[in-house]
Amino acid sequence: MYYHKYFRNHSITVPWFPRNIADLDEFANRICSYGAELDADHPGFTDEVYRARRKEFADIAFNHKHGEPIPNVTYTKAEIETWNTIFGELSKLFKTHACKEHNDVWPMLVENCGYKKDQIPQLQVVSKYLQGRTGFTLRPVAGLLSSRDFLAGFAFRVFHSTQYIRHGSKPMYTPEPDVCHELIGHVPLFADPAFAQFSQEIGLASLGAPDDWIKKLATLYWFTVEFGVCRQNGELKAYGAGLLSSFGELQYCLTDKPQFGEFDPEKIAGTEYPITEYQPKYFVADSFESAKEKVR
Repeated sequence: MYYHKYFRNHSITVPWFPRNIADLDEFANRICSYGAELDADHPGFTDEVYRARRKEFADIAFNHKHGEPIPNVTYTKAEIETWNTIFGELSKLFKTHACKEHNDVWPMLVENCGYKKDQIPQLQVVSKYLQGRTGFTLRPVAGLLSSRDFLAGFAFRVFHSTQYIRHGSKPMYTPEPDVCHELIGHVPLFADPAFAQFSQEIGLASLGAPDDWIKKLATLYWFTVEFGVCRQNGELKAYGAGLLSSFGELQYCLTDKPQFGEFDPEKIAGTEYPITEYQPKYFVADSFESAKEKVR
C-alpha cells in the first residue's frame, strides 16, 4: 500500500507523491508481486536454483539507493542461452515489424551497450547511455510495482527495470517483465527524445492524482508504452515494449487477426484489456508527437 501525506485545501486530500528523484527510494521495495516469490503457475516455481537466483536479484533491488551505481551481475551460462534465443529471434523481425525510432536506436545500443549474443547488457551501462541521450535512467526493481508508483518514476525520467531473466524452460514466454522485456522492448524508445517526453508526461500527470485517474493513465500506458502500434509510411509498425520483446505477439500484432482502433485517449482510458494473452485490439497512433498532443 502507498501511504499519504495530507494537504488540506478546500477539503482536498492528495495522495503522497515523490517531490524529488531521491523520494523514489520510498517505494523501491513495495512490490505487488513476483520478486523472489513466484506464483504456482510460474515456469520457475518448482526450480529451487532459479528461485534462489531470483532472490539474489531481489536483494540488489531492495538495497539500491538513488545516486548509487547499479551493481553488475555475472549471468550464468543458462541465462545467457535464454537471452541468445530471444535476442536472435527478435533481431530478425525488427527490420520489418518495429517502428523507425526503434530501428534507428538499435545499432547504437549494439555499439555502445553490448547488445549482442552471448552477453546480457548490464543495467548500469545502459542507464548511463540513456542518461546521455534523453536524461532517462534505469533503477533496479525486484518485481511489479503498483501503477501509481511505477508511473511516478516516469515523472523523473526513471524507468524501474528488472534485472533477472525469465525461466529457461520457456524462453518465448514470461508472465512478468524481465531483463529481456526491459532492455529489448523498453530501452530503445526511451533513447528517442519524443518518446521520452511522451513517457514523462504520463508520469507527471500521475503525481498526486486520484485513484480513478491512475487507472486511466495506467490504461493509456498499457496501450502505448507497452502495446502501442503506429502508422509509418502507410504501414503499421510496433512501438510498444510488450510487442517488441515478444516474438509471437510481434508477428501477430501486424496481421489481420486483431482489431485496430484510432488513437483516442478518452476511449483508450476506459478500455479493458487481458494481461495473460495476446491483445485483441490495438490503438494506432500517427506519430509519437500526435499521440502526446492528444494525451495532453
